[in-house]
Amino acid sequence: MNIIEKDKKYIWHPLTQHKLNPETLPIKRAKGALLWDEDGKEYVDGISSWYTAVYGHCNDFIIKRAQAQMEQLDQVVFSGFTHQPAVDLAEKLISILPEGQQKVFYNDNGSTSTEIGIKMALQYHYNNGKPRKRMLAFEDGFHGDTLGAMSASGLSVYNGPFEDFFIDFKRISLPDAENLDAIKSKIKQFHDEENIAGFIYEPLVQGAAGMHMYSAEALNELLQFCRSLGIVLVADEVMTGFGKTGKNFASDYVDTKPDVMCLSKALSAGLVPMGATTCTQAVYDAFYSDDIGKGLFHGHTYSGNPIACATALAGLDLLGSAAMQENITNVVSWHEAFAKEMRAEPCVENVRQLGTIIALELKLPMERYGNLRYHIFNFCLENGAFLRPLGATMYIAAPYVTKREEMERLYETIRKVIKRFC
Repeated sequence: MNIIEKDKKYIWHPLTQHKLNPETLPIKRAKGALLWDEDGKEYVDGISSWYTAVYGHCNDFIIKRAQAQMEQLDQVVFSGFTHQPAVDLAEKLISILPEGQQKVFYNDNGSTSTEIGIKMALQYHYNNGKPRKRMLAFEDGFHGDTLGAMSASGLSVYNGPFEDFFIDFKRISLPDAENLDAIKSKIKQFHDEENIAGFIYEPLVQGAAGMHMYSAEALNELLQFCRSLGIVLVADEVMTGFGKTGKNFASDYVDTKPDVMCLSKALSAGLVPMGATTCTQAVYDAFYSDDIGKGLFHGHTYSGNPIACATALAGLDLLGSAAMQENITNVVSWHEAFAKEMRAEPCVENVRQLGTIIALELKLPMERYGNLRYHIFNFCLENGAFLRPLGATMYIAAPYVTKREEMERLYETIRKVIKRFC
């Protein structure tokens, strides 16, 4: 059997209905913004492999740092032990995170990062002797696939069989100048019925919902209102973090800073799995007690893995470099020009762009994971572009190191999609 036949025999892929979509594409190697399949065909990775490999695949600088760590310390239990890479990474993270973040809790991935953020918000009030059981989130948000993270998420295709087991989440619309007062009234109503413990939100960009973008000013006013009610603010920056919005974090655009932040994906530069949940001193102090039961009893076997920490440190060094910041600036300028072009397309609407993320809607009736979406996905691959539509939403979140001609291939593929399907 070849690799595809063995894959079909043994593997269950994520977000896949195998009866409807049985085919997978074997990828053999990657470098920079490019992927190559088993037959040698080349693809531009237009989504940084789910927003992770932002500094490029198989980055020599990152690999060298990871290899050096492998030869020194591979893995050690992080309960009762520590090590230099974990300490150095925490210090480096705190130095670039929005003001107020003071403590770093390491974990494995984006879902566990948000899961812990939700638990921190709930247990914060419990430990302070005033339990709150209700949480708040945006409609159509996505925060992960573990049960607590799913509770916060509003995408029904993920949630259906599990909704009876969820944490109590109330949902609100994305804020803008017109609906802000109505949203605040709704929050007050929810809060009067039962006090809200925390508000988890994707700042400025809702990724899985289709790259929905919204106003920093409106979000800031909403966060201020929530804080006035004692609600713990949990910023899910799993997708937006580490430069994608043009700043280190989307929360850098907002004056009201979060109490808790959830990080993953680009944190470890696309090389190894890793997550982190950070918080303010005030949140941490609610768990600091002579009562052992007030501790945060949440742990993962690979929490604080030395190789992952070394990889993340290397990524942060690249993020802060003049060369990488210049790359980001270039990508932003290319996207701005393409956005202007797309706004003149009659088959396109709602073109939006923030930093290195650009998205647009095709004027086509299309289900999120429907047949037409898969036809467009495969058409993009035929044209050497790995673009993964979210329903009718076409978007690009390519590595910062993508070259001009590689980015042009992504743009040209979208032009071809419009010509072919609209």
